[in-house]
Amino acid sequence: MLVKDYMTRHPIMVEPSRRVVEVQKLMLENNIRHLPVIGDGKRLIGLVTRQRLAIRPEQVGSMDVWELTNYMSNLTVGKVMISGADLHTIGPNATIEDAADIMISNKISGVPVVEQDNIVVGIITETDLLIELRNLLGAIDPGWRIVMRVPDRDGEFRKLIRVIADNGWGIMALGSVRTPKRADRWDLIVKIRHCGREELVAALSKVEGQELVDLRETTAHMR
Repeated sequence: MLVKDYMTRHPIMVEPSRRVVEVQKLMLENNIRHLPVIGDGKRLIGLVTRQRLAIRPEQVGSMDVWELTNYMSNLTVGKVMISGADLHTIGPNATIEDAADIMISNKISGVPVVEQDNIVVGIITETDLLIELRNLLGAIDPGWRIVMRVPDRDGEFRKLIRVIADNGWGIMALGSVRTPKRADRWDLIVKIRHCGREELVAALSKVEGQELVDLRETTAHMR
């Protein structure tokens, strides 16, 4: 699961000389929140977001309508873009976990993807990561979503998979996370199909040392 497989390729890009009012319209028309700012050869020099393009009250509080019009007409992307040490990037061969870590650590919602010489090849955002989380858990397909709480020891996943395999059910998705506030437990999330609720509950209740903490049927979602 690499950034290059989930990023938006060939994103819309702008030059630092573009006027803010033009870029605001461009972002609104294309329903996007991030725009790489580039120089010669598509080399990244900055990033603009909707927040960066918003005019703060203290910037215009003392201006009359004519001064405000002149200010806005001359304000360019280069004056409001994120740049320097505040500009974070990632390579296309990094993992999506790396991208998530950058966003979480720096409290940002998007990262330009660059290749050698800082050339922009894409952008990956928190929306891309949320879409993949949904897909990873099989949320777009109908089936049974189960959460089994298991001890933190080897072999627990194998016990659960064996029960599913012995009953001939299909596994659509699976994952695991540490149980909140329980360092000695893991929650195993599995999406299963080709079974009914009663037979599913009956089989899972027999898995020694494991607890069924959630079971729900999910329906198909639009992609």
